[in-house]
Amino acid sequence: MRVGLTGGIGSGKSEVARRLAALGAVLVDADVAAREVVAPGTAGLDAIAAAFGDGVLTPDGTLDRERLAAIVFADPARLAELNGIIHPLVGEWMAAAEEAAVASAGPDVIVVHDVPLLAENHLADRYDLVIVVDAQPQVQVARLVGRRGMPEQQARERMAAQATRDQRLALADIVIDNSTTLDDLDRRVAEVWTELRAPRNVRPPA
Repeated sequence: MRVGLTGGIGSGKSEVARRLAALGAVLVDADVAAREVVAPGTAGLDAIAAAFGDGVLTPDGTLDRERLAAIVFADPARLAELNGIIHPLVGEWMAAAEEAAVASAGPDVIVVHDVPLLAENHLADRYDLVIVVDAQPQVQVARLVGRRGMPEQQARERMAAQATRDQRLALADIVIDNSTTLDDLDRRVAEVWTELRAPRNVRPPA
């Protein structure tokens, strides 16, 4: 089973991903892929430097993510340009990771693709079902400010650059509410895992 897992920034999607992996899912993480495809010496990093200038590189030649983020989140056109470079490379990396997981664990494995921009990139039809991790917007802002030390205005800009809450929820086969406590989250993820392992009708091919 191929599961797409998504959620807005600060929703706690990574917490859900970790719990599903602990329960037995094979996790294919788009954030890990995004780091791998822009590692030093990769074509991805070379393309970003060509598009945005050497100023987005640190002195040791790695990607300065904070500097790049400050550029793209202030300009939708530049964000689209970056996505055009990164997303095809990430897709290739994740496809290879899934193929390796199935070869190792067998065809009955549940592969969870952790994809932050699933809604933005219209990827729902690639998965048998979609799980959306949801949180109240004020909870997202509080987490970004309190846990990541992000200025509130920057947090709201990051949220605004993503799909809306309603757009994500419209794609959901399963919703995990993560607006309350971690104990509540543990219970809900356990319920979802039971549901994933049960026979069910999956999303028909597009």
